[in-house]
Amino acid sequence: MEETRLCQWSVIRSILAILQWWGFNVTVIIMNKWIFQKLDFKFPLSVSCIHFICSTIGAYLVIKVLKLKPLIAVDPEDRWRRIFPMSFVFCINIVLGNVSLRYIPVSFMQTIKSFTPATTVALQWLVWSKHFDWRIWASLVPIVGGILLTSVTELSFNMFGFCAALFGCLATSTKTILAESLLHGYKFDSINTVYYMAPYATMILAGPALFLEGPGVMQWFQTHTSLLSALTIIFGSGVLAFSLNFSIFYVIHSTTAVTFNVAGNLKVAVAVTCSWLIFRNPISAMNAVGCAVTLVGCTFYGYVRHLLSQQPPGTPRTPRTPRSLKELLPLVSDKLDDKVQLPKSKGTKYTTLWYCLVCCIDFQEAGGFILFLN
Repeated sequence: MEETRLCQWSVIRSILAILQWWGFNVTVIIMNKWIFQKLDFKFPLSVSCIHFICSTIGAYLVIKVLKLKPLIAVDPEDRWRRIFPMSFVFCINIVLGNVSLRYIPVSFMQTIKSFTPATTVALQWLVWSKHFDWRIWASLVPIVGGILLTSVTELSFNMFGFCAALFGCLATSTKTILAESLLHGYKFDSINTVYYMAPYATMILAGPALFLEGPGVMQWFQTHTSLLSALTIIFGSGVLAFSLNFSIFYVIHSTTAVTFNVAGNLKVAVAVTCSWLIFRNPISAMNAVGCAVTLVGCTFYGYVRHLLSQQPPGTPRTPRTPRSLKELLPLVSDKLDDKVQLPKSKGTKYTTLWYCLVCCIDFQEAGGFILFLN
């Protein structure tokens, strides 16, 4: 009887975790698009910088003031040698996401972000000469095909926004691949990741934002009528972006890897639907089909990765031995699903890398300092 209740509570907790994750994520995406489109605050660097500032303050309050999370000590030398490069790549990731969100609809941007698995596999294959199971390559076919179909039939297509979103996928993949080597040895959770990376990201973005967008922001202040409500929305999106970290942390501990993958793809569908209801951007029938095909491909990709992770220990995942030392380097994709799927009853904890990967992706998708997945 007690086991049944625990099982029911586990299901309820998983559902609640997914719903609140969806709520935070979709809300931030919609708010960012509202800032660019309705408030006419078309300054993606400044919006990203505001999100970083809010995240810096929020992480400091959580760790130093409220002491809800213990601080993970990092060697000062490693802060510049490891964390700073990650913060730099992360800034590029976030800015490209916000730029694409300014020029293209949320539905199109979210669909392109689903291209991330394909760019990750391609980078690992080209740079690290890593070989993948044929099922991995097969799962990329509907992803690529859906993206092409969506792009060709997109009624609000903008080449600059499209390229920004596409290069954002490339930046996400690069960050994912580099995460383990740069953060090796530090068991970061999402809040500690924000605590260390947000100040560097703020420092990196502050100069370009002031130099490139400063005059435009000042002009916006002088011409905009409802400054109080507009600033509330802008800074509110930053607060919600930081709050999403807690929702990601809760989801990771409440669901399995497969559930998380499916929920992530359904989240894209929810974001697309909500954005269409609010902004009424035109979507053709073939465009919707392309989006659906892409999401199905992403789900299949996650399922294949899960199947490969369930192979018995010692089972070779590639048909040959590595040809060079580069192929012996630990890669993110080799370890995630295995470690996430370990039974919770044995007290297993999720790995550092899984925290960083999930945070990175969700900060990116939200167009602010959150999608720190698809």
